[in-house]
Amino acid sequence: MSQENPSPALQENTASTPALAWVILVGLSLIWGTSFILIKKGLEVFSSNELGALRISIAMLALLPFALKGLKAPQPGQWKFLIISGVIGNLAPAFLFAYAETKLASGLAGVLNSLTALFTLVIGAIFFQQRITALRVLGILIGIGGTAVLIFSGSAQETSSNSFYGLYVVLATVLYGGSLNIIKHKLAGIKPLTMASLAMLTVGPFALAYLFSTEAVEKLQTHPAAWEALGYITLLAVFSTAIGLVFYNKLIHMTNTLFASTSTYLMPIVALIWGVADGESIHLMHYVGMAIILAGVLLVNRAK
Repeated sequence: MSQENPSPALQENTASTPALAWVILVGLSLIWGTSFILIKKGLEVFSSNELGALRISIAMLALLPFALKGLKAPQPGQWKFLIISGVIGNLAPAFLFAYAETKLASGLAGVLNSLTALFTLVIGAIFFQQRITALRVLGILIGIGGTAVLIFSGSAQETSSNSFYGLYVVLATVLYGGSLNIIKHKLAGIKPLTMASLAMLTVGPFALAYLFSTEAVEKLQTHPAAWEALGYITLLAVFSTAIGLVFYNKLIHMTNTLFASTSTYLMPIVALIWGVADGESIHLMHYVGMAIILAGVLLVNRAK
């Protein structure tokens, strides 16, 4: 893939991270950390495919006015990257996470999502000529180590018989890493709200068309808990997907891909807290894992 010389605005670590970027990072961690429990609640009625289709369809409809207003914003050559970003950053992960949580606890899915930072670093270095330093690698490895502590602090069932389903989350984090780099390096100049709405517009119609081939509409008419589950999915779609995507795009352009991806280190903490509130157990080693993760976040973002 051909590379362009990055402008000074795109150079990483040339200035200190703005305070607003940290506010957005924490806000995204809260929003996205909550998404795993919302998926769990939605799966009580809808299948994983139905949930994925509902999530993308609702998010597209929420952002549709902004997409229609911004149709002329991208350059002709940027549309292919919007489509790719829509597929690998939104459509595919929505289905992968939903399917994974049919067997994985919501907290564990949130923990595995922290691998996004690792794949962002690797993909950026391989395909986008991003600078990689020893301290950054060390920070990533520390964060992954904290993730491992959280994973192996779970129940025996979660770390053995259901571990295969964790591979779907891992695949989603690979796709997230690719999408994040595309947004940073190929879609610069497009406003975050416009970019998010257009990326969703490229995949939303396919999700909506697929939705009507499922039993989702019938469940809304017959299942007594369907509308409550739809409420959870709507919160997931509007906040975690639509609004979260807008602020994520803004964060990428304000800072760099690695800083933005570290939100996935903070999400497991939120996801585990929600898991506890929903009856999932938390142990001393979970707290140890959280502390290690936070140490990795700080090191990555202080590395020059």
